[in-house]
Amino acid sequence: MLKDGKLLNFIGGMWKEAQTSTYLKVYDPATAEALAEVPLSSAQDVDAAAQAARLAWPAWRRTPPTDRVQYLFKLKSLLEQHLDEIAQLITRECGKTLAEAKGELQRGIENIEVATGIPSLMMGYNVEDIARGIDEHLFRQPVGVVAAITPFNFPGMIPLWFLPYALACGNCFVLKPSEKVPLTMNRVFDLIEQLGLPAGVVNLVNGAKETVDAILDHPVIRAISFVGSSPVARYVYSRAAANGKRAQCQGGAKNTVVVLPDADMEMTTRIVADSSFGCSGQRCLATSVAITVGDARKPFTERIAEAAHTRKVGYGLDPAVEMGPVITSESKQRIESLIQSGVQEGAKPLVDGRNAAIPGYENGYFVRPTILDEVNPEGNLARTEIFGPVLSLLHVKTVDEAIRLVNESSYGNMACLFTSSGAAARKFRYEAQAGNIGINIGVAAPMAFFPFSGWKDSFFGDMHAQGRDAIEFYTEKKVVVERWPKEWSRTF
Repeated sequence: MLKDGKLLNFIGGMWKEAQTSTYLKVYDPATAEALAEVPLSSAQDVDAAAQAARLAWPAWRRTPPTDRVQYLFKLKSLLEQHLDEIAQLITRECGKTLAEAKGELQRGIENIEVATGIPSLMMGYNVEDIARGIDEHLFRQPVGVVAAITPFNFPGMIPLWFLPYALACGNCFVLKPSEKVPLTMNRVFDLIEQLGLPAGVVNLVNGAKETVDAILDHPVIRAISFVGSSPVARYVYSRAAANGKRAQCQGGAKNTVVVLPDADMEMTTRIVADSSFGCSGQRCLATSVAITVGDARKPFTERIAEAAHTRKVGYGLDPAVEMGPVITSESKQRIESLIQSGVQEGAKPLVDGRNAAIPGYENGYFVRPTILDEVNPEGNLARTEIFGPVLSLLHVKTVDEAIRLVNESSYGNMACLFTSSGAAARKFRYEAQAGNIGINIGVAAPMAFFPFSGWKDSFFGDMHAQGRDAIEFYTEKKVVVERWPKEWSRTF
């Protein structure tokens, strides 16, 4: 909800002004138009949300899971009814195409669908007669008050990696969306308000680092979910752990695809281009590096360069546009600086997307698709997450060399192989050190009933987002060992 162009927080079932005088402007990255102002909420705002959640939790955890999921069924229906409207809002504040925004929101809704199965997913287990007359049971109970800190690149989907599971498991929830894209969740919380949830079960607090630190330090908040860059993920995980909280922190990536000579080059090129340039390369499953093996070099290089050159860039609400802007002018400058550093390291710009000028959107933060060939695998560019529409090409002679390059990366979010060989696919699946593996897939995004995996510096924690991992994360296990001697029992 907006008041005089300024976003409000949602705390204890009510829209409230933040206790701050500091606001940031929210911009449309395609036009540089200011859309709203977002408050940098204080520790007092975080405390108000945490205390509201704490007060709501005893009654919410006692609400039967079959009743809790009814609110999720209603939320799913409301999001589907307003999907087009919310997708347009995602495009306006995030920059991605309308098709990408719709797909993002649909993936978020799929998590709600999975979470509605909580009466089965949250079941424990038991064994009778672990010793004579003694039985043992395992129950899952909610953690309490939990929080999520989410990024700019998927303002609709990523909060829904967490919120549905947290609520279904009986927790109360505090969300801090990215200050760069707060409008999407603001509108979603308008819909959440219509659900009739008990006050305090869900809360929304806008803000930046001070707000995050207040969440990490608050004694009432017992679990933290985070998605963002690896340096910040490490910081959030460390500070949360130091405060005795459980945490799941998804970090950055430097995702690689390996292309073998026997791959279907037309299909491979189309899929890799979509992976590298979809969402302007601003996703943790974007392909950043393509490694060709042997004779795959020439046909793949020629095709991917053509795909980058011909990709239509513009305002995401235009149905003909295939790629929008990056999120901020600072991001644009950073991406172009990294391209330049790659060229200085010896890379050859086959397609150079710098200094893009989009007619009618000259003020927007656009970087066109970029292809850098013969990138130095030991250089800064090959090891740095660019988070933009830039694809680096490396060339090797064997699959073993390609797998070695994949595994040398400090990141481990995704690795993909394109081939028609089952033996090569199994070797890659077995040996590649990444949490999400694609075989002839360019974006190996797990469905909502699988965990969103990630290894090495791409993830800090034990339990990932989505699926059964989410149930594990948002519940605590209680083991009960019980005996009922006959002499204590009433005889019937």
